[in-house]
Amino acid sequence: MVNLIGTFECRIDVKGRLMIPVAVKRQLGNLINESFILKRSVFHPCLELHPYVEWKLTMNKVNGLNRFIKKNNDFIRMYTAGVRIVGLDNNGRILIPKDLLKRYFSKNNLVLTTAINMIELWDKESYEKVINSSELNFAKLSEQVMGNQNNNVS
Repeated sequence: MVNLIGTFECRIDVKGRLMIPVAVKRQLGNLINESFILKRSVFHPCLELHPYVEWKLTMNKVNGLNRFIKKNNDFIRMYTAGVRIVGLDNNGRILIPKDLLKRYFSKNNLVLTTAINMIELWDKESYEKVINSSELNFAKLSEQVMGNQNNNVS
């Protein structure tokens, strides 16, 4: 399993290419030479970049869903809509398709942030709004998610 760490401000060049930061490349190790999956995020206005090996683990779970249940079929369709296989060029850049550039990035400034086993690609302004949002009480969320509510250990 991949465990990535870091947040980086980046720029997209005029051709829609994003240079992956050296620190991320080092963490990816040999996976840097493999394909990646680029997809829309389910919960946020950003793109997700999954190392192919991690994507296969996710797809194993998705493939376990009964496709004769409509909500499962609907989920699979929506989850995989617009999924692209991408790779790094010889200079360590990923080409972001033009339709995704227009939809997700208002300018050429973006934030590349790691999310354990994947990378999120955000428009810088959108990322700052989400991270600095007063709507989310992070302390309360942390307690709910990580506070061992179901495992009351004395």
